[in-house]
Amino acid sequence: MFTVAALYRFTPLPDPHALRGPLLDLCLANGVTGTLLLAPEGINGTIAGPSDGIAAVLAHLRALPGCADLEPKYAQAEVAPFGRMRVRVKREIVTMGQPDVDPLAGVGRYVAPGDWNAVVRDPQTVVIDTRNAYEVAIGSFEGAVDPQTEAFGDFPAWWAANADRLRGKRVAMFCTGGIRCEKSTAYLRGQGVEDVVHLQGGILKYLEEVPAADSLWQGACFVFDDRVSVGHGLEPGGHVLCHACRRPLEPCDTERPEYEAGVQCHHCVDQFDASDRARFRERMKQIALARDRGERHLR
Repeated sequence: MFTVAALYRFTPLPDPHALRGPLLDLCLANGVTGTLLLAPEGINGTIAGPSDGIAAVLAHLRALPGCADLEPKYAQAEVAPFGRMRVRVKREIVTMGQPDVDPLAGVGRYVAPGDWNAVVRDPQTVVIDTRNAYEVAIGSFEGAVDPQTEAFGDFPAWWAANADRLRGKRVAMFCTGGIRCEKSTAYLRGQGVEDVVHLQGGILKYLEEVPAADSLWQGACFVFDDRVSVGHGLEPGGHVLCHACRRPLEPCDTERPEYEAGVQCHHCVDQFDASDRARFRERMKQIALARDRGERHLR
């Protein structure tokens, strides 16, 4: 079994480039794979590996300024959910494109997973899913508003277009693991919204802690690794990924005539041109050759 740890922390990191090399070396030395993003505003990512390897990496991260109380969200996977380890330095750890938004200056009030159902059921509260449209398509909370955004950076424009009709209501927000809500609630506070809350630990924490019999979650939750989606108890949700457009698919979608593994699905059949598809087919060919070489080596 592999331990999967999803984590983020907003904390000032004045020189993230200096942190990259030692962090990558430590991950590689401990058999840890996944992606970690470093930026002046903090760290974000998901990693997987043996339990002792994950513990070593987390100990290293907790030694960074402001990260002592880092609380990852854990899951288990029978197959390694990542093929390699990447540590990247970015401008933001979650891209909103609003440089004046600072979660460290104040965010919405946290609501524990056990108290979230009351928020969802409150008629004076508007519940907003801050995730992208393709994530919302496979699952969300009962009655939640879907902004139909293609990227998180689209949210400010959506809010500007809808703020008047939502005025006077309490705003409750949620996302996969909590990081997008840190910025979106900070953004709303900067826009003058005083009564704003968000789901502590995100959907993943809710699915981990709230029994399915009591849950208001409908469908599956998209995750950014080879599990593709998870359900209650963080069990794999059964979706597969189109490696061309990165959208989640139901297993039955792979039987549709538009589907070609690694090349296209019914969502993106008109999205790419012939040269793109040729490149995707070559990529799949190289993956198959590498897999075949690995299997022959094991034999």
